[in-house]
Amino acid sequence: MSTPKPSAPFQGRALAEVVNELTEEIRELYTADEVPWVIGYSGGKDSTAVLQLVWLALQGLTDEQRTKPVHVISTDTLVENPVVAAWVSQSLETMGRAAKEQGLPIEPHRLIPEVKDTFWVNLIGKGYPAPRPKFRWCTERLKIKPSNAFIRRVVRRHGEAILVLGIRKTESQARARAMAKHEKRRVRDRLSPNGNLPNSLVYSPIEAWGTEEVWMFLMQYSNAWGHRNKDLLTMYQGASEDSECPLVVDDTTPSCGDSRFGCWTCTLVDKDKSMTAMIRNDDEKEWMRPLLELRNLLDDVSTEKEDRDFRRMNGNVQLFHDGVIQGPYTQEARQKWLTKLLEAQTLVRQTAPESVQGIELISEAELHEIRRIWVFDKHEVEDTLPAIYEAVTTEEFPGRPLDEQLVLGAEEIDLLKEVCDGDDIHFTMTRELLAVERQHRTMTRRSGLFKELEKTIKKGFYENEDDALQFAKRKQEIRESAPTYVTLDEEATDAPS
Repeated sequence: MSTPKPSAPFQGRALAEVVNELTEEIRELYTADEVPWVIGYSGGKDSTAVLQLVWLALQGLTDEQRTKPVHVISTDTLVENPVVAAWVSQSLETMGRAAKEQGLPIEPHRLIPEVKDTFWVNLIGKGYPAPRPKFRWCTERLKIKPSNAFIRRVVRRHGEAILVLGIRKTESQARARAMAKHEKRRVRDRLSPNGNLPNSLVYSPIEAWGTEEVWMFLMQYSNAWGHRNKDLLTMYQGASEDSECPLVVDDTTPSCGDSRFGCWTCTLVDKDKSMTAMIRNDDEKEWMRPLLELRNLLDDVSTEKEDRDFRRMNGNVQLFHDGVIQGPYTQEARQKWLTKLLEAQTLVRQTAPESVQGIELISEAELHEIRRIWVFDKHEVEDTLPAIYEAVTTEEFPGRPLDEQLVLGAEEIDLLKEVCDGDDIHFTMTRELLAVERQHRTMTRRSGLFKELEKTIKKGFYENEDDALQFAKRKQEIRESAPTYVTLDEEATDAPS
């Protein structure tokens, strides 16, 4: 059986013909109404191609026809691959200047998650374990919420929005199925409904393109805002394991489409192939190795048992088969991750090229929020974050002193540990009881105090994890053996009329 030959790029049509046809379609859609456009821009090949096509189309309109804004939004998760993050940041700056010079209504926006939603605040502050396929807490907080919030603001202001995205059917079978499903519900030519955001439509101009066609366009049409596409190609080449980026491929040929840029902390994949390849292919990228090593430590499941509490975030013990479902990271684990992150940041700043020496793996705002969570939410009143920061960085912590009424000194903590005689569960329970009482001490109305005290005692009720496991099993047995009664609210099919 012979192997089918790959189809010719653009089905044998000339690139110029395809581009002219597509830019004319874009102009028709743009001038058809007053609905503003929002273009999703990641700095990758697909979103660059889409933005470039829209830019070319707008250049073909008169000033009087450019009546509505085109918002270009780029979501920075704050844990993006540093090389890609720098590329996108520089591109947005160049884009803003070029649009003004050319009189185009294109407005770039860099979006970031709220401090409470950032990766490190959730992992180091709240203790969320590293993301896994069954607990993918990061995508919603880091990517979806910032972009959706921006789109909703546009919709509130104008009543509707059109999202222009670089999605393609050839990316995956799942993507192709989803796009085909939305195609059936199109309300206008080439515009599909957005299933997640009301009053917004999706336009995907390169949905039928393949990877080789995207690169062909980018290499033959210069970047309209002055950011070199050849540099983008070089970045993709450096992130490919074979250091090559062929433009015309068949099913067996690796391509730049396999270079997945994303968060350097991502533990939803087996390994970060793009960062590994960057370090291997370019000696100047060696400074990124501490990031890769920290990411691999986060992905190491062998330490999860000792790093995570046997209780859930609310203090409950939950069973799965015959074992306990592990909860958030313990205080010691969170302190460990903060130390390792600050060590990586310090090392990178010492070894990185001058252009990235000021890199910020964790922001000052995130450090303040983590400190607040530790002391006020988790009642870790010894307030260890400033000391960890100063020990690692040899710099004074930039935060202000906390309320002295809520913080215990080192001598008090040592005395409390001595009284608890090595019983960590009872130590943390007693420490939290003291913290809860101190928090309510200055309140005019101390409502909620007894409820918080009761919750704390229940959380520290156990001797150890095995005691908690046996207690949870007994509760489960009692629930399963309890008789079931028919109440007046239930339907009894054999009841007399």
